Amino acid sequence: MTHNLKRTFAMLLLAIFGSAILYNCEPDPDSLGEQLFNDDAAQGNEIAYPVIAYNYNNNDSIRSDAARLISGVNESGAASYVGVLGAFTESQFGMQRASYVTQLRMPVDNYDFNGANPKVDSVVLVVRPPANTTASTYFFESDSLKTNTFEKSDFPVDGVATAVSIEKKTYPVRKYGKIGGASKSMKINVHEVTTFLDSNDDTFKRSNKTISTGELLGSGVFDGNINSISITKKSDNSVVFTGNLGFRMKLSNTNFFQTHILDKKGKPELQDASNFIRYFKGIKISVDETDKYLYQFSPNDLQLIMYYKYDKTDNGTTTRPQTNLVFNLGGSNAHIGLYEYSRINSSVEKALAAINTSEGDEKLYVQGMGGPSVVMKIKDETIADLKKIYVEKKAGILSAKIRVYVDPLSWKNTNSTEDRRFSILTNTLNSNGTIDFSKLAYTSDLSTGLGLYNYNKDKDYYDIVVTKTIKDLVEDVKDSDGNFIKNKPLIISAGTFAANATGTLLGVRNTTRAFDMNRIILTGIDKTNTNPKRIQLMVTYGTKK
Repeated sequence: MTHNLKRTFAMLLLAIFGSAILYNCEPDPDSLGEQLFNDDAAQGNEIAYPVIAYNYNNNDSIRSDAARLISGVNESGAASYVGVLGAFTESQFGMQRASYVTQLRMPVDNYDFNGANPKVDSVVLVVRPPANTTASTYFFESDSLKTNTFEKSDFPVDGVATAVSIEKKTYPVRKYGKIGGASKSMKINVHEVTTFLDSNDDTFKRSNKTISTGELLGSGVFDGNINSISITKKSDNSVVFTGNLGFRMKLSNTNFFQTHILDKKGKPELQDASNFIRYFKGIKISVDETDKYLYQFSPNDLQLIMYYKYDKTDNGTTTRPQTNLVFNLGGSNAHIGLYEYSRINSSVEKALAAINTSEGDEKLYVQGMGGPSVVMKIKDETIADLKKIYVEKKAGILSAKIRVYVDPLSWKNTNSTEDRRFSILTNTLNSNGTIDFSKLAYTSDLSTGLGLYNYNKDKDYYDIVVTKTIKDLVEDVKDSDGNFIKNKPLIISAGTFAANATGTLLGVRNTTRAFDMNRIILTGIDKTNTNPKRIQLMVTYGTKK
Protein backbone atom coordinates (compact mmCIF):
# COMPACT_ATOMS: atom_id res chain seq x y z
CA MET A 1 0.00 0.00 0.00
CA THR A 2 2.78 2.39 0.97
CA HIS A 3 4.71 1.53 -2.18
CA ASN A 4 1.63 2.10 -4.35
CA LEU A 5 0.91 5.50 -2.80
CA LYS A 6 4.54 6.56 -3.23
CA ARG A 7 4.44 5.43 -6.84
CA THR A 8 1.18 7.34 -7.46
CA PHE A 9 2.63 10.59 -6.15
CA ALA A 10 5.82 10.04 -8.13
CA MET A 11 3.88 9.56 -11.34
CA LEU A 12 1.75 12.63 -10.62
CA LEU A 13 4.82 14.78 -10.10
CA LEU A 14 6.43 13.47 -13.25
CA ALA A 15 3.28 14.29 -15.18
CA ILE A 16 3.26 17.80 -13.78
CA PHE A 17 6.91 18.74 -13.92
CA GLY A 18 8.29 16.38 -16.57
CA SER A 19 12.03 16.29 -16.77
CA ALA A 20 12.31 19.18 -14.30
CA ILE A 21 12.04 16.76 -11.36
CA LEU A 22 14.02 13.83 -12.73
CA TYR A 23 16.95 12.83 -10.55
CA ASN A 24 20.37 14.16 -11.49
CA CYS A 25 23.73 12.77 -10.43
CA GLU A 26 23.78 14.68 -7.15
CA PRO A 27 20.15 15.19 -6.11
CA ASP A 28 19.38 17.94 -3.59
CA PRO A 29 17.68 16.26 -0.62
CA ASP A 30 15.64 19.41 0.04
CA SER A 31 14.26 19.79 -3.49
CA LEU A 32 10.55 20.56 -3.51
CA GLY A 33 8.77 17.21 -3.78
CA GLU A 34 11.89 15.08 -3.12
CA GLN A 35 10.63 13.88 0.25
CA LEU A 36 7.66 12.24 -1.48
CA PHE A 37 10.02 9.56 -2.74
CA ASN A 38 11.35 8.69 0.72
CA ASP A 39 10.43 5.52 2.55
CA ASP A 40 7.35 6.96 4.22
CA ALA A 41 4.07 7.58 2.41
CA ALA A 42 2.83 11.11 1.67
CA GLN A 43 -0.14 12.89 3.20
CA GLY A 44 -1.99 15.28 0.86
CA ASN A 45 -3.22 18.66 2.11
CA GLU A 46 -5.00 21.59 0.47
CA ILE A 47 -4.80 25.14 1.71
CA ALA A 48 -6.44 28.32 0.37
CA TYR A 49 -4.94 31.80 0.30
CA PRO A 50 -6.41 35.19 -0.64
CA VAL A 51 -5.40 36.74 -3.96
CA ILE A 52 -5.24 40.42 -4.90
CA ALA A 53 -7.23 40.81 -8.13
CA TYR A 54 -8.33 44.10 -9.65
CA ASN A 55 -9.59 45.58 -12.89
CA TYR A 56 -7.19 47.10 -15.39
CA ASN A 57 -8.43 49.90 -17.65
CA ASN A 58 -7.20 49.59 -21.24
CA ASN A 59 -8.99 52.88 -22.07
CA ASP A 60 -11.13 51.10 -24.68
CA SER A 61 -8.19 51.08 -27.07
CA ILE A 62 -6.13 48.30 -28.59
CA ARG A 63 -3.80 47.83 -31.51
CA SER A 64 -6.11 46.52 -34.23
CA ASP A 65 -4.21 46.82 -37.49
CA ALA A 66 -3.42 43.86 -39.75
CA ALA A 67 -0.61 42.63 -37.50
CA ARG A 68 -3.08 42.16 -34.62
CA LEU A 69 -5.99 40.61 -36.55
CA ILE A 70 -4.13 37.32 -37.10
CA SER A 71 -6.02 34.31 -35.78
CA GLY A 72 -3.38 31.74 -36.73
CA VAL A 73 -1.14 30.32 -39.43
CA ASN A 74 -2.18 27.32 -41.54
CA GLU A 75 -0.19 24.33 -42.80
CA SER A 76 1.09 26.21 -45.83
CA GLY A 77 2.34 29.10 -43.71
CA ALA A 78 -0.41 31.55 -44.67
CA ALA A 79 -1.89 33.70 -41.92
CA SER A 80 -5.64 33.77 -41.24
CA TYR A 81 -7.25 37.08 -40.27
CA VAL A 82 -10.47 37.98 -38.47
CA GLY A 83 -12.38 41.27 -38.25
CA VAL A 84 -15.57 42.27 -36.42
CA LEU A 85 -18.70 44.16 -37.52
CA GLY A 86 -21.82 45.09 -35.60
CA ALA A 87 -22.97 46.62 -32.33
CA PHE A 88 -24.32 45.41 -29.02
CA THR A 89 -25.54 47.09 -25.83
CA GLU A 90 -26.18 45.66 -22.35
CA SER A 91 -26.15 47.08 -18.84
CA GLN A 92 -22.91 45.59 -17.53
CA PHE A 93 -20.45 46.69 -20.22
CA GLY A 94 -22.46 49.32 -22.06
CA MET A 95 -22.44 49.80 -25.84
CA GLN A 96 -19.80 48.36 -28.15
CA ARG A 97 -19.74 49.01 -31.91
CA ALA A 98 -17.25 47.62 -34.42
CA SER A 99 -16.43 49.05 -37.86
CA TYR A 100 -13.70 48.29 -40.34
CA VAL A 101 -11.55 50.54 -42.53
CA THR A 102 -9.30 49.42 -45.36
CA GLN A 103 -7.35 50.76 -48.28
CA LEU A 104 -7.97 49.28 -51.73
CA ARG A 105 -5.91 49.13 -54.88
CA MET A 106 -6.39 48.64 -58.59
CA PRO A 107 -5.54 45.14 -59.90
CA VAL A 108 -2.70 46.58 -62.03
CA ASP A 109 -1.13 49.99 -62.49
CA ASN A 110 -2.51 52.33 -65.15
CA TYR A 111 -5.46 50.05 -65.82
CA ASP A 112 -6.91 50.46 -69.36
CA PHE A 113 -10.39 48.97 -68.70
CA ASN A 114 -10.08 46.66 -71.76
CA GLY A 115 -11.20 49.33 -74.20
CA ALA A 116 -12.74 52.73 -74.82
CA ASN A 117 -15.80 54.35 -73.24
CA PRO A 118 -16.11 52.20 -70.08
CA LYS A 119 -19.37 52.66 -68.16
CA VAL A 120 -20.35 51.22 -64.77
CA ASP A 121 -23.20 48.72 -64.63
CA SER A 122 -23.06 47.85 -60.91
CA VAL A 123 -20.72 47.56 -57.93
CA VAL A 124 -20.89 44.78 -55.34
CA LEU A 125 -19.18 44.41 -51.97
CA VAL A 126 -18.79 40.83 -50.73
CA VAL A 127 -18.11 40.21 -47.03
CA ARG A 128 -16.95 36.63 -46.43
CA PRO A 129 -16.59 34.60 -43.23
CA PRO A 130 -13.32 33.05 -42.11
CA ALA A 131 -13.10 29.32 -42.72
CA ASN A 132 -14.41 27.23 -39.84
CA THR A 133 -11.75 25.30 -37.91
CA THR A 134 -11.80 22.70 -35.16
CA ALA A 135 -11.15 25.52 -32.69
CA SER A 136 -13.42 28.27 -34.06
CA THR A 137 -16.86 28.40 -35.65
CA TYR A 138 -17.72 31.52 -37.66
CA PHE A 139 -20.88 30.21 -39.33
CA PHE A 140 -23.09 27.20 -38.72
CA GLU A 141 -22.99 24.56 -41.41
CA SER A 142 -24.91 21.29 -41.89
CA ASP A 143 -27.41 21.58 -39.06
CA SER A 144 -28.51 25.04 -40.15
CA LEU A 145 -28.13 24.86 -43.93
CA LYS A 146 -31.09 25.98 -46.03
CA THR A 147 -31.12 25.36 -49.77
CA ASN A 148 -33.38 27.22 -52.18
CA THR A 149 -33.48 26.35 -55.90
CA PHE A 150 -35.38 28.36 -58.49
CA GLU A 151 -35.32 29.11 -62.22
CA LYS A 152 -35.05 32.28 -64.26
CA SER A 153 -35.70 32.60 -68.00
CA ASP A 154 -33.98 35.93 -68.70
CA PHE A 155 -30.70 35.84 -66.82
CA PRO A 156 -28.11 37.83 -68.87
CA VAL A 157 -25.22 35.67 -70.09
CA ASP A 158 -22.84 37.60 -72.39
CA GLY A 159 -25.65 40.05 -73.01
CA VAL A 160 -28.15 37.33 -74.00
CA ALA A 161 -31.26 36.49 -71.93
CA THR A 162 -30.73 32.88 -70.88
CA ALA A 163 -32.76 30.27 -69.00
CA VAL A 164 -30.86 29.29 -65.86
CA SER A 165 -31.23 27.33 -62.66
CA ILE A 166 -30.14 29.13 -59.47
CA GLU A 167 -29.18 27.30 -56.29
CA LYS A 168 -28.82 29.41 -53.15
CA LYS A 169 -27.50 27.95 -49.89
CA THR A 170 -27.95 29.91 -46.68
CA TYR A 171 -26.00 29.61 -43.42
CA PRO A 172 -26.40 31.68 -40.22
CA VAL A 173 -23.29 33.38 -38.87
CA ARG A 174 -22.21 33.00 -35.26
CA LYS A 175 -23.52 36.06 -33.46
CA TYR A 176 -22.62 37.64 -30.14
CA GLY A 177 -25.36 39.74 -28.62
CA LYS A 178 -29.07 39.84 -29.37
CA ILE A 179 -29.46 36.95 -31.76
CA GLY A 180 -33.16 36.43 -32.51
CA GLY A 181 -36.40 38.03 -33.58
CA ALA A 182 -36.29 41.60 -34.81
CA SER A 183 -32.63 41.90 -33.77
CA LYS A 184 -31.31 39.63 -36.49
CA SER A 185 -31.13 42.34 -39.20
CA MET A 186 -28.63 45.21 -39.30
CA LYS A 187 -28.08 48.00 -41.80
CA ILE A 188 -24.51 47.94 -43.11
CA ASN A 189 -23.10 51.09 -44.70
CA VAL A 190 -20.08 51.55 -46.95
CA HIS A 191 -18.49 55.02 -47.03
CA GLU A 192 -15.60 56.56 -48.87
CA VAL A 193 -12.66 57.23 -46.53
CA THR A 194 -11.18 60.72 -46.77
CA THR A 195 -8.31 60.28 -44.28
CA PHE A 196 -5.08 58.89 -45.72
CA LEU A 197 -4.35 55.63 -43.90
CA ASP A 198 -0.67 56.14 -43.16
CA SER A 199 0.70 52.75 -42.08
CA ASN A 200 3.93 54.43 -40.93
CA ASP A 201 1.99 56.42 -38.32
CA ASP A 202 1.43 54.33 -35.17
CA THR A 203 -1.84 56.13 -34.41
CA PHE A 204 -3.31 54.40 -37.46
CA LYS A 205 -2.80 51.07 -35.71
CA ARG A 206 -5.20 51.82 -32.83
CA SER A 207 -8.87 50.89 -32.58
CA ASN A 208 -9.95 54.37 -31.42
CA LYS A 209 -8.36 56.30 -34.30
CA THR A 210 -10.63 58.97 -35.81
CA ILE A 211 -11.12 58.34 -39.53
CA SER A 212 -13.06 60.82 -41.67
CA THR A 213 -15.51 59.66 -44.32
CA GLY A 214 -17.02 61.21 -47.42
CA GLU A 215 -19.69 59.92 -49.78
CA LEU A 216 -21.99 57.05 -48.91
CA LEU A 217 -21.24 54.38 -51.51
CA GLY A 218 -24.14 52.14 -50.60
CA SER A 219 -26.08 50.36 -47.86
CA GLY A 220 -27.57 46.93 -47.38
CA VAL A 221 -29.55 44.96 -44.81
CA PHE A 222 -27.68 42.03 -43.31
CA ASP A 223 -30.13 39.47 -41.95
CA GLY A 224 -27.60 37.41 -40.03
CA ASN A 225 -27.08 34.90 -42.82
CA ILE A 226 -24.47 34.33 -45.50
CA ASN A 227 -25.10 32.68 -48.85
CA SER A 228 -23.44 30.81 -51.65
CA ILE A 229 -24.92 30.92 -55.16
CA SER A 230 -24.47 28.68 -58.17
CA ILE A 231 -26.08 29.55 -61.53
CA THR A 232 -26.15 27.02 -64.36
CA LYS A 233 -27.59 27.09 -67.88
CA LYS A 234 -30.73 25.01 -68.34
CA SER A 235 -29.59 24.00 -71.83
CA ASP A 236 -26.33 22.23 -70.95
CA ASN A 237 -25.90 22.58 -67.14
CA SER A 238 -22.73 24.62 -67.62
CA VAL A 239 -21.89 26.94 -64.75
CA VAL A 240 -22.23 30.61 -65.66
CA PHE A 241 -21.74 32.11 -62.19
CA THR A 242 -20.50 30.98 -58.79
CA GLY A 243 -20.81 33.21 -55.75
CA ASN A 244 -18.69 31.92 -52.88
CA LEU A 245 -20.02 31.99 -49.35
CA GLY A 246 -20.60 35.51 -48.06
CA PHE A 247 -22.89 38.52 -47.81
CA ARG A 248 -23.21 40.36 -51.14
CA MET A 249 -24.23 44.00 -51.00
CA LYS A 250 -24.98 46.06 -54.11
CA LEU A 251 -23.59 49.59 -53.80
CA SER A 252 -26.05 52.11 -55.20
CA ASN A 253 -23.64 55.01 -55.74
CA THR A 254 -22.36 53.86 -59.14
CA ASN A 255 -21.80 57.48 -60.17
CA PHE A 256 -18.97 57.68 -57.62
CA PHE A 257 -17.16 54.80 -59.29
CA GLN A 258 -17.81 56.20 -62.76
CA THR A 259 -16.36 59.63 -61.96
CA HIS A 260 -13.64 58.53 -59.53
CA ILE A 261 -12.42 55.41 -61.34
CA LEU A 262 -13.55 54.92 -64.93
CA ASP A 263 -13.35 58.57 -65.91
CA LYS A 264 -9.78 58.68 -64.60
CA LYS A 265 -8.55 56.27 -67.26
CA GLY A 266 -5.00 57.22 -68.31
CA LYS A 267 -4.71 59.92 -65.66
CA PRO A 268 -2.11 60.19 -62.83
CA GLU A 269 -4.60 59.06 -60.17
CA LEU A 270 -4.53 55.52 -61.59
CA GLN A 271 -0.90 55.49 -62.64
CA ASP A 272 0.38 53.39 -59.71
CA ALA A 273 -0.60 52.11 -56.26
CA SER A 274 1.10 54.98 -54.43
CA ASN A 275 -0.94 57.55 -56.30
CA PHE A 276 -4.15 55.57 -56.05
CA ILE A 277 -4.20 55.06 -52.25
CA ARG A 278 -3.70 58.80 -51.77
CA TYR A 279 -6.46 59.58 -54.25
CA PHE A 280 -9.04 56.93 -53.29
CA LYS A 281 -8.04 56.51 -49.67
CA GLY A 282 -10.22 53.54 -48.79
CA ILE A 283 -13.63 52.41 -47.60
CA LYS A 284 -15.27 52.15 -44.20
CA ILE A 285 -17.78 49.38 -43.42
CA SER A 286 -20.02 50.14 -40.45
CA VAL A 287 -23.51 49.63 -39.00
CA ASP A 288 -26.24 52.11 -38.13
CA GLU A 289 -27.48 50.32 -35.05
CA THR A 290 -26.13 50.28 -31.50
CA ASP A 291 -27.97 47.29 -30.06
CA LYS A 292 -27.94 44.21 -32.30
CA TYR A 293 -25.00 41.81 -32.30
CA LEU A 294 -21.37 41.41 -33.29
CA TYR A 295 -20.13 38.93 -35.87
CA GLN A 296 -16.77 38.07 -37.39
CA PHE A 297 -15.61 38.18 -41.01
CA SER A 298 -12.44 37.60 -43.03
CA PRO A 299 -10.75 40.95 -43.85
CA ASN A 300 -8.42 39.61 -46.52
CA ASP A 301 -11.31 37.91 -48.34
CA LEU A 302 -13.32 41.10 -48.79
CA GLN A 303 -14.19 41.71 -52.43
CA LEU A 304 -15.21 44.95 -54.13
CA ILE A 305 -16.29 44.11 -57.69
CA MET A 306 -17.14 46.74 -60.31
CA TYR A 307 -19.07 45.44 -63.33
CA TYR A 308 -18.85 47.61 -66.43
CA LYS A 309 -19.20 47.65 -70.25
CA TYR A 310 -16.71 48.97 -72.78
CA ASP A 311 -16.39 49.38 -76.56
CA LYS A 312 -14.98 46.38 -78.36
CA THR A 313 -14.45 46.58 -82.12
CA ASP A 314 -13.92 43.47 -84.24
CA ASN A 315 -13.91 43.60 -88.05
CA GLY A 316 -15.49 47.02 -88.00
CA THR A 317 -18.28 45.98 -85.64
CA THR A 318 -18.48 47.59 -82.19
CA THR A 319 -20.08 45.72 -79.29
CA ARG A 320 -20.44 46.50 -75.59
CA PRO A 321 -19.43 43.37 -73.65
CA GLN A 322 -19.58 43.34 -69.86
CA THR A 323 -16.57 42.56 -67.72
CA ASN A 324 -15.52 43.33 -64.17
CA LEU A 325 -12.72 44.83 -62.16
CA VAL A 326 -11.94 43.33 -58.75
CA PHE A 327 -10.24 45.77 -56.42
CA ASN A 328 -7.49 44.44 -54.17
CA LEU A 329 -8.55 44.74 -50.51
CA GLY A 330 -6.09 42.15 -49.19
CA GLY A 331 -3.02 42.12 -47.00
CA SER A 332 -0.98 44.68 -48.92
CA ASN A 333 -3.38 47.39 -47.78
CA ALA A 334 -3.46 49.23 -44.48
CA HIS A 335 -6.57 48.32 -42.51
CA ILE A 336 -7.88 48.87 -39.00
CA GLY A 337 -10.65 47.52 -36.81
CA LEU A 338 -12.37 50.57 -35.30
CA TYR A 339 -14.15 50.08 -31.96
CA GLU A 340 -16.48 52.57 -30.32
CA TYR A 341 -17.76 52.38 -26.74
CA SER A 342 -20.31 54.10 -24.55
CA ARG A 343 -19.91 53.12 -20.90
CA ILE A 344 -22.35 55.69 -19.46
CA ASN A 345 -24.25 54.30 -16.43
CA SER A 346 -22.84 50.82 -17.01
CA SER A 347 -21.47 48.60 -14.25
CA VAL A 348 -18.01 48.56 -15.81
CA GLU A 349 -17.90 52.38 -15.79
CA LYS A 350 -18.38 52.39 -12.02
CA ALA A 351 -15.89 49.55 -11.52
CA LEU A 352 -13.13 51.19 -13.56
CA ALA A 353 -13.60 54.44 -11.66
CA ALA A 354 -12.96 52.70 -8.32
CA ILE A 355 -10.08 50.28 -8.98
CA ASN A 356 -8.38 49.14 -5.76
CA THR A 357 -4.86 48.00 -6.65
CA SER A 358 -3.81 47.34 -3.05
CA GLU A 359 -6.70 45.15 -1.86
CA GLY A 360 -8.48 44.13 -5.05
CA ASP A 361 -11.96 44.53 -6.55
CA GLU A 362 -15.11 42.57 -5.76
CA LYS A 363 -16.11 42.14 -9.43
CA LEU A 364 -13.63 41.64 -12.25
CA TYR A 365 -14.49 42.74 -15.79
CA VAL A 366 -12.81 41.20 -18.83
CA GLN A 367 -13.67 42.23 -22.39
CA GLY A 368 -12.05 41.81 -25.78
CA MET A 369 -11.40 44.47 -28.45
CA GLY A 370 -9.79 46.96 -26.07
CA GLY A 371 -12.06 46.49 -23.08
CA PRO A 372 -10.72 45.93 -19.54
CA SER A 373 -8.33 43.23 -18.39
CA VAL A 374 -7.63 41.91 -14.88
CA VAL A 375 -4.44 41.94 -12.82
CA MET A 376 -3.96 39.12 -10.31
CA LYS A 377 -1.23 39.15 -7.65
CA ILE A 378 -0.18 36.37 -5.32
CA LYS A 379 0.65 37.98 -2.00
CA ASP A 380 4.28 37.96 -0.84
CA GLU A 381 3.01 36.79 2.55
CA THR A 382 1.55 33.74 0.84
CA ILE A 383 4.90 32.82 -0.70
CA ALA A 384 6.59 33.32 2.69
CA ASP A 385 4.04 31.01 4.35
CA LEU A 386 4.55 28.32 1.71
CA LYS A 387 8.31 28.56 2.12
CA LYS A 388 7.83 27.99 5.86
CA ILE A 389 5.69 24.91 5.17
CA TYR A 390 8.30 23.70 2.68
CA VAL A 391 11.13 24.01 5.21
CA GLU A 392 9.39 22.93 8.41
CA LYS A 393 7.14 20.18 7.04
CA LYS A 394 9.31 19.09 4.13
CA ALA A 395 6.25 19.70 1.95
CA GLY A 396 6.10 18.98 -1.76
CA ILE A 397 3.64 21.01 -3.83
CA LEU A 398 1.45 18.83 -6.03
CA SER A 399 -0.62 21.58 -7.64
CA ALA A 400 -1.42 25.27 -7.36
CA LYS A 401 -4.23 27.14 -9.06
CA ILE A 402 -6.05 30.45 -8.78
CA ARG A 403 -9.74 29.60 -8.63
CA VAL A 404 -12.04 32.32 -9.94
CA TYR A 405 -15.81 31.98 -10.36
CA VAL A 406 -18.01 33.46 -13.07
CA ASP A 407 -20.26 36.14 -11.60
CA PRO A 408 -24.02 35.48 -11.98
CA LEU A 409 -24.45 38.84 -13.75
CA SER A 410 -22.00 37.89 -16.48
CA TRP A 411 -23.28 37.98 -20.05
CA LYS A 412 -23.92 34.47 -21.33
CA ASN A 413 -24.26 34.14 -25.06
CA THR A 414 -26.34 31.03 -25.61
CA ASN A 415 -25.65 30.97 -29.35
CA SER A 416 -21.92 30.38 -29.07
CA THR A 417 -19.85 27.49 -27.81
CA GLU A 418 -16.51 29.27 -28.03
CA ASP A 419 -16.64 32.28 -25.73
CA ARG A 420 -14.62 32.86 -22.59
CA ARG A 421 -11.15 32.36 -23.92
CA PHE A 422 -8.33 33.95 -22.00
CA SER A 423 -4.69 34.81 -22.44
CA ILE A 424 -2.57 34.90 -19.30
CA LEU A 425 0.81 36.62 -19.18
CA THR A 426 3.26 37.59 -16.46
CA ASN A 427 4.42 41.17 -16.35
CA THR A 428 6.34 43.77 -14.43
CA LEU A 429 4.13 46.78 -13.85
CA ASN A 430 5.62 50.24 -14.14
CA SER A 431 5.87 52.44 -11.04
CA ASN A 432 2.52 54.03 -11.92
CA GLY A 433 0.85 50.62 -12.14
CA THR A 434 0.61 50.47 -15.93
CA ILE A 435 1.55 47.38 -17.94
CA ASP A 436 5.09 47.38 -19.26
CA PHE A 437 4.44 45.86 -22.69
CA SER A 438 8.16 45.37 -23.30
CA LYS A 439 8.29 42.83 -20.46
CA LEU A 440 5.30 40.63 -21.20
CA ALA A 441 6.10 36.92 -20.91
CA TYR A 442 4.39 33.55 -20.94
CA THR A 443 3.80 32.01 -17.54
CA SER A 444 6.34 29.37 -16.58
CA ASP A 445 3.44 26.91 -16.40
CA LEU A 446 2.52 27.48 -20.05
CA SER A 447 6.18 27.43 -21.10
CA THR A 448 6.70 24.02 -19.49
CA GLY A 449 3.54 22.51 -20.96
CA LEU A 450 1.26 22.67 -17.92
CA GLY A 451 -1.31 24.84 -19.67
CA LEU A 452 -3.17 28.01 -18.74
CA TYR A 453 -6.46 27.15 -17.09
CA ASN A 454 -9.19 24.54 -16.68
CA TYR A 455 -12.92 25.20 -16.67
CA ASN A 456 -15.45 23.49 -14.40
CA LYS A 457 -18.69 23.76 -16.34
CA ASP A 458 -20.93 22.42 -13.57
CA LYS A 459 -19.73 24.92 -10.95
CA ASP A 460 -18.83 27.67 -13.44
CA TYR A 461 -15.31 28.46 -12.29
CA TYR A 462 -11.85 28.60 -13.81
CA ASP A 463 -8.67 27.19 -12.30
CA ILE A 464 -5.71 29.21 -13.54
CA VAL A 465 -2.65 26.96 -13.46
CA VAL A 466 0.21 28.37 -11.35
CA THR A 467 1.90 25.18 -10.11
CA LYS A 468 5.30 25.86 -11.66
CA THR A 469 4.97 29.57 -10.85
CA ILE A 470 4.54 28.83 -7.13
CA LYS A 471 7.19 26.11 -7.16
CA ASP A 472 9.80 28.49 -8.61
CA LEU A 473 9.06 31.15 -5.99
CA VAL A 474 9.07 28.76 -3.03
CA GLU A 475 12.26 27.03 -4.18
CA ASP A 476 14.06 30.32 -4.93
CA VAL A 477 14.73 29.22 -8.49
CA LYS A 478 16.95 31.50 -10.58
CA ASP A 479 16.23 32.73 -14.09
CA SER A 480 18.55 32.46 -17.10
CA ASP A 481 20.40 35.59 -15.93
CA GLY A 482 21.13 34.08 -12.53
CA ASN A 483 18.60 36.22 -10.66
CA PHE A 484 16.00 34.85 -8.29
CA ILE A 485 12.61 34.64 -9.99
CA LYS A 486 10.36 37.41 -8.73
CA ASN A 487 6.72 37.29 -7.72
CA LYS A 488 5.16 39.03 -10.74
CA PRO A 489 1.49 39.79 -11.34
CA LEU A 490 -0.58 37.93 -13.92
CA ILE A 491 -2.44 39.84 -16.65
CA ILE A 492 -5.71 38.15 -17.66
CA SER A 493 -7.26 39.30 -20.94
CA ALA A 494 -9.96 38.10 -23.31
CA GLY A 495 -8.78 36.14 -26.33
CA THR A 496 -6.42 33.24 -26.73
CA PHE A 497 -2.89 32.95 -28.10
CA ALA A 498 -2.57 32.66 -31.88
CA ALA A 499 -0.65 29.60 -33.07
CA ASN A 500 0.56 27.90 -36.22
CA ALA A 501 -0.75 24.61 -37.60
CA THR A 502 1.42 22.55 -35.23
CA GLY A 503 0.25 24.47 -32.16
CA THR A 504 3.39 26.57 -31.71
CA LEU A 505 2.43 29.98 -30.30
CA LEU A 506 3.25 33.01 -32.46
CA GLY A 507 4.43 35.21 -29.59
CA VAL A 508 3.26 36.94 -26.43
CA ARG A 509 1.67 39.81 -28.36
CA ASN A 510 -0.04 37.59 -30.93
CA THR A 511 -3.40 36.95 -29.32
CA THR A 512 -6.98 37.11 -30.59
CA ARG A 513 -7.85 39.88 -28.12
CA ALA A 514 -8.16 42.52 -30.87
CA PHE A 515 -11.18 40.71 -32.35
CA ASP A 516 -12.46 38.63 -29.42
CA MET A 517 -16.16 39.49 -29.01
CA ASN A 518 -16.52 38.09 -25.53
CA ARG A 519 -17.12 39.86 -22.25
CA ILE A 520 -17.24 38.22 -18.82
CA ILE A 521 -17.57 39.22 -15.17
CA LEU A 522 -15.61 37.19 -12.61
CA THR A 523 -16.04 37.17 -8.84
CA GLY A 524 -13.11 38.93 -7.19
CA ILE A 525 -12.17 39.49 -3.59
CA ASP A 526 -14.46 39.48 -0.56
CA LYS A 527 -13.20 41.70 2.25
CA THR A 528 -15.16 39.70 4.81
CA ASN A 529 -13.72 36.39 3.52
CA THR A 530 -17.15 34.80 3.84
CA ASN A 531 -18.12 34.42 0.19
CA PRO A 532 -17.26 30.81 -0.77
CA LYS A 533 -16.89 31.94 -4.40
CA ARG A 534 -14.30 34.64 -3.72
CA ILE A 535 -11.08 34.40 -5.72
CA GLN A 536 -8.48 32.21 -3.96
CA LEU A 537 -5.16 30.52 -4.51
CA MET A 538 -5.61 26.78 -3.93
CA VAL A 539 -2.39 24.92 -3.10
CA THR A 540 -2.21 21.16 -2.71
CA TYR A 541 0.96 19.84 -1.07
CA GLY A 542 2.15 16.52 0.28
CA THR A 543 3.93 15.76 3.56
CA LYS A 544 5.17 12.62 5.26
CA LYS A 545 2.83 10.86 7.64
